[in-house]
Amino acid sequence: MLKQPSTELDIEIKLLLQAIYDKYSYDFRGYSMPSVKRRMSNALAQFDLKSVTRLQEKILYDSSFFSELLQFLTIPTSEMFRDPHFFLQMREQVFPILATYPSLKIWIAGCSTGEEIYSYAILLKEAGLLDRTTIYATDINPKSLKKAEQGIFPLDKMKEYTVNYQRSGGVNPFSDYYKTDSNSALFDRSLKKNVVFADHSLATDSVFSEVQLVSCRNVLIYFDQDLQKRAFDLFYESLSRRGFLGLGSKETLRFSKYDALFEQFAKDDKIYRKK
Repeated sequence: MLKQPSTELDIEIKLLLQAIYDKYSYDFRGYSMPSVKRRMSNALAQFDLKSVTRLQEKILYDSSFFSELLQFLTIPTSEMFRDPHFFLQMREQVFPILATYPSLKIWIAGCSTGEEIYSYAILLKEAGLLDRTTIYATDINPKSLKKAEQGIFPLDKMKEYTVNYQRSGGVNPFSDYYKTDSNSALFDRSLKKNVVFADHSLATDSVFSEVQLVSCRNVLIYFDQDLQKRAFDLFYESLSRRGFLGLGSKETLRFSKYDALFEQFAKDDKIYRKK
């Protein structure tokens, strides 16, 4: 089959991503092209620029502008207890097994602005495991990591998050975990006392610790196959014997060599266990 020629836009985007890698060491070259195109379209509209080449010119000579563009490239969006049944399975099936370990390490890869961190912390607290658990919360976006560390979320989201929490098996008043002001909810600082926030790229960085659980949800859908393979390599090497891997609802190990290296622990919720 003949290779389809690249369009001018494809060429512009590839040059931009190479420039970002060369100058800032952020590697988006393995992100899926349709996803990158959507993000670039949004960025061009936001910055009122006519072409991706103009974006490249600005990021090469203005690091503050690159910081702004990074918000479009990383899509820092999340919600607490997203896909509640996933967290219900964690609560009822996975955590009782993890409770047999004297100490725990959990890696939340691509933690974004922190909603998932506090979701896990609440589950761990209710399971009596939080005090002996270290949570590694990593992302490539410094602004997202800063927001995650602050633990402040919009007050108007609490109703939705409360419903998610209840559907995940939570029985306490969800409001016990945060204080409010006129428009924000500040989550209890004790929930993050064992959280290590760190800049880490699945595209360029290596394994940094052995963990019993890796949670990387709704991140890999933006990667091409080669970058997904690299991420799965990192997860596999990071996990201890019989460790657990949690993926997003649209992500899977199928059609990869890792399908044979993990068992489907909770198939419908994309929870896997290392063989």
